Amino acid sequence: MRLYTKSGDKGQTSVIGGRLDKDDIRVEAYGTIDEVNSFVGKAISELDQDVFPDIVADLEKIQHELFDCGSELSNIKEKRDHKLTDEPITYLEDKMDELIDEAPELERFILPGGSDASASIHIARTVARRAERMIISLMKAEDDISPVPLKYVNRLSDYFFAAARVINARLNVPDVEYARSAKVFRGTNKKKKD
Repeated sequence: MRLYTKSGDKGQTSVIGGRLDKDDIRVEAYGTIDEVNSFVGKAISELDQDVFPDIVADLEKIQHELFDCGSELSNIKEKRDHKLTDEPITYLEDKMDELIDEAPELERFILPGGSDASASIHIARTVARRAERMIISLMKAEDDISPVPLKYVNRLSDYFFAAARVINARLNVPDVEYARSAKVFRGTNKKKKD
């Protein structure tokens, strides 16, 4: 089997159920999901499995869900199976609650960065936000798009923010506050009482 097919040389690509122009908003949306997935893979390669077994497991789960999301967005058949459900959204919400409790108290905006893995997760977060905007544009253009991918990607970018902060915290790398930020977050952590 050859890796190249030459079928896209005229500016179209295959999707589930047909072909579309490579700059079609649907292709942009699922292509951006693929970008997110690549940065997640990069972050996994930068994480020590012994220090971050929970986050690595989450990120690997997320990679599969991103494939489900991309598959759903790339399907133009009239009758579609929906691979992505609300279950991963609930899972991400539960995991965020745990991560928020572990991260240091947050009052101001922070600069993306810190450790290599945290920086990669911040990139995944910002690309997820772009994917979210693309999905919204797709939903405006076509009325038969499931709302689940949009909800999932919205929650996912929030999870990435929480995970990036915990990665830095476990590595004793402080988040850098934006120098001119006012106090914008209040009570982001539920402090446990001993």
